[in-house]
Amino acid sequence: MVTFWFLLVAIMLVAYVVLDGFDLGVGAIYKWVGHTPEERALVRRSIGPVWDANEVWLLAAGGVLYFAFPQLYASSFSGFYLPLMMVLWLLIGRALGLELRGHTGDELFAQACDAVFMISSLLLPIFFGAALGNVIRGVPIDAEGSFFLPLWTDFRPGPQPGVLDWYTVLCGVVSLVALATHGALFLAMRVSGEVNLRATRVGRLGAKLLPGLTLITLAASMAVRPTILDNYRNHPVGLLIPAVVTASLAMMLRATRRGREHLAFAASVTYLTTMLVGAAFALYPVLLPSSDDPARSLTVTAAATGGHAMRVALIWWPIAFLLVAATFTHLYRTFRGKLIAGEGDGYH
Repeated sequence: MVTFWFLLVAIMLVAYVVLDGFDLGVGAIYKWVGHTPEERALVRRSIGPVWDANEVWLLAAGGVLYFAFPQLYASSFSGFYLPLMMVLWLLIGRALGLELRGHTGDELFAQACDAVFMISSLLLPIFFGAALGNVIRGVPIDAEGSFFLPLWTDFRPGPQPGVLDWYTVLCGVVSLVALATHGALFLAMRVSGEVNLRATRVGRLGAKLLPGLTLITLAASMAVRPTILDNYRNHPVGLLIPAVVTASLAMMLRATRRGREHLAFAASVTYLTTMLVGAAFALYPVLLPSSDDPARSLTVTAAATGGHAMRVALIWWPIAFLLVAATFTHLYRTFRGKLIAGEGDGYH
């Protein structure tokens, strides 16, 4: 039962990264691909109907984490209090920048909203990548299962690290490149004209950068946590994960060169999914490693709630999941196809 709920949390986090990841990526490259007001309106329209729905998966993952693994929820939300507040403000700023820009008719206000939207979209992938880096590296969990991290200390991983060090910043940079590429490939699939050409160029550049960055991150992860490959050694079936990662990167590069927009985006989805699955496979059964004493690491068993609560949740979770899945199916079917500049949907 504990492993089952761990898998559900992982699935919802993957869904969030894949779905909200492309509109974060679109926001991150917003002014690089949209040079005129009309082109920027086209970029906004590509994600306008779906961006807020995509964030449902983040809320769902947080809700399941709260009841299924309350110890992890309590420790991580208190220990990462400062960066979580920063992420919250970035999420708010991104939403306000996108939704409020056209409500006053003032050009200066619209430009300010555009800046807030793009800056927030640039910083969020970095923060999310740094968060994953903190989980892989570990945090100084005390005997009571708590910890607190300053934003940074000496910028080096160690027994008493900060949220930001060279490793977590590297993870943040890789996350930004991966999601900017993901967003560019989505945008190329959704729009036509000059915006399509610029998005394709960004996607092609990202596809060239990601293989090298992925290898650098793997080497850095092995240096920071030497036991990161233990599960792969003990369970060789896990070697399928890096094989799929390699194949997805090759397919992404090949598809971007040949103008296969849908195939390139599918390869990006596969890359993000398998990278996250690979991290979860490497850490399991640990949810949050301790950087100074491995015995204090939070495992799925230690962090889990009672079995009765998990069994009761199995009644309502499938119903909620089916409703959300049906909503997303309808939403993406309704807004499928290429967008044309000049058509309006409220995101001008």
